[in-house]
Amino acid sequence: MLKLKGCVIENGKFSLRADFAVETGASVAIIGPSGAGKSTLLEAIAGFRDLKQGKIFWDGDLISNRAPGKRPLAMLFQDGNLFPHLTVEQNIALGLRPNGRLSVDEQSQVQSALDRVALPGLGDRKPAELSGGQQSRVALARVLVQRRQMLLLDEPFAALGPAMKAEMLDLVAGLLAETGTTLLMVSHDPQDARRITGQTVLVSNEQAYPPAPTRDLLDNPPPSLRDYLG
Repeated sequence: MLKLKGCVIENGKFSLRADFAVETGASVAIIGPSGAGKSTLLEAIAGFRDLKQGKIFWDGDLISNRAPGKRPLAMLFQDGNLFPHLTVEQNIALGLRPNGRLSVDEQSQVQSALDRVALPGLGDRKPAELSGGQQSRVALARVLVQRRQMLLLDEPFAALGPAMKAEMLDLVAGLLAETGTTLLMVSHDPQDARRITGQTVLVSNEQAYPPAPTRDLLDNPPPSLRDYLG
């Protein structure tokens, strides 16, 4: 279980409060008006932004005092952060070792990840030789090899067309179902939340509210969310 206890997160003059828990294996959307603090919340959980106050726990263990790489999670950003001078295999290998020097077993893990994201045989290509959807799959494969307990998505598929974005979301949902990984996904699109998450955290009025059933929240949104959704 992920637990944020009495957390206050600051971003410049902006302050966000969060006090809630997410069950292990849950798929949770983070939604709210632009500038409400959705990415700020995710950055704090990942360790890229310090807490002003409070603590973050995973399965009872304090993790808010750990560096990002020492937390039981992996994160995909809006930009997949692929290195253009490296091949697909080399980019994925960075998820296992920063120097990219893999053992035979680790090389096998890279090939397995390529198979799981439907990119077999493309390991020797550079990112520029791939479509946008294929690049997103490479970034996802790099996350998969890390085998972390939580996956944080900060709208990594926002630049894709509707059909490709839906395909990537379905791929993520399928992979999470296989592994029991906990998902936290920032989205501006309520249809993304409906598609693959059972619960949603509303971020509004400088507060991240506890998870609520996605369908119930979006069918009967509170005023701040209703104004955003239109």
